Amino acid sequence: MMNNHPVFTDNDPQSELSTLNLGPTHPATHGVFQNVLQLDGERIVSGVSTIGYIHRAFEKIAEHRPFYQITPLTDRLNYCSSPINNMGWHMTVEKMLGLTMPKRVDYLRVIVMELARIADHIVCNGVLGVDTGAFTGFLYMMEYREAIYEIYEEVCGSRLTTNIGRIGGFERNFNAKSFAKLRKFLVDFPKTLKEFETLFDRNRIFVDRTKGVAAVTAEDALNYSWSGPLLRAAGVDYDVRAMNPYSSYEDFDFEVPVGENGDVYSRYLVRNEEMKQSMRIIEQALTKLEKEPNDIFHADVPEFYLPPKEEVYNNMEALIYHFKIVMGEIPTPNTEIYHAVEGANGELGFYLVNDGGRSPYRLHFRRPSFINYQMYAPMSAGMLLSDAIINMSSLNVIAGELDA
Repeated sequence: MMNNHPVFTDNDPQSELSTLNLGPTHPATHGVFQNVLQLDGERIVSGVSTIGYIHRAFEKIAEHRPFYQITPLTDRLNYCSSPINNMGWHMTVEKMLGLTMPKRVDYLRVIVMELARIADHIVCNGVLGVDTGAFTGFLYMMEYREAIYEIYEEVCGSRLTTNIGRIGGFERNFNAKSFAKLRKFLVDFPKTLKEFETLFDRNRIFVDRTKGVAAVTAEDALNYSWSGPLLRAAGVDYDVRAMNPYSSYEDFDFEVPVGENGDVYSRYLVRNEEMKQSMRIIEQALTKLEKEPNDIFHADVPEFYLPPKEEVYNNMEALIYHFKIVMGEIPTPNTEIYHAVEGANGELGFYLVNDGGRSPYRLHFRRPSFINYQMYAPMSAGMLLSDAIINMSSLNVIAGELDA
């Protein structure tokens, strides 16, 4: 429940307030953003959140780039799970163009997106442990974020800002080594996740620091347009993958973890369970891939999928398509669409207005961290400063996504 405490002024004889700038460069803030807090001793009376310190005008830059060159921008939104941003953008353009992907492309995308979700939750829950004073769990988990990055490297050659995938599918097929590393991850990670839960789930210090802290009701969460693990921790059963399936998520059997109390501890539990469900989805995807042709990694859409360089150098038709795609000579529909995916922090949406050109006429990213963060200052009123730090950690505010 959000706290409604009186706001004292400096002239109030009951209290002597102090002002604290929490951020933008403070080791307790998880990114470049600021909260100007009024404190009565150690207790927060009120606060004002400030953003814009790394605003990079991505939406306006995207309006001056061809559709296929926007992926590096989406990479830098939530950089803890950038492949989900990439896939969401590609699917938005494919929806605009009316393209249908082969099942194998859908399943490969699901694998990459669920790996990204796990990597993001590893960071969030690992850092939550650090912020409550326990560093060991973070070290246990980070080894497996590295394992996920190694799988990314096999697929696309990159780790953090992956530029993974293309409009129409992937730039290259998955090699045998990527599948071998993926299967090893699915065997090894559950043991470490179990150890992580053993360290924290019933740890008296961790439970005392998180249970009942920053509790939010389902009504407040919905009123502030929360989504993702935060909304589900508040007891609302909503997940874009289940409610509005994309990339063939309707083919998968998985559960949507829902919490009860909406507090920091519930958010921690929901994210842990989501990692287990992600592994369950990946295992199903690997089984489904066995029934699909293993040489398909993109749709047959030569008008929008850049041909391989060796074909461009040796085949006139490929050279023509390459030229037409790069120069924007292929017409696109006059339309406006919205497409959303389930990002690691909630509903990640792309609102695209197109006028038939080679670049978006208007483009807006619905960034879940930006939406989720707006409640931070009002919900912190009445908290101890130390609890406000734990609350910020549990919100998992990624500055790149907050400040696009």
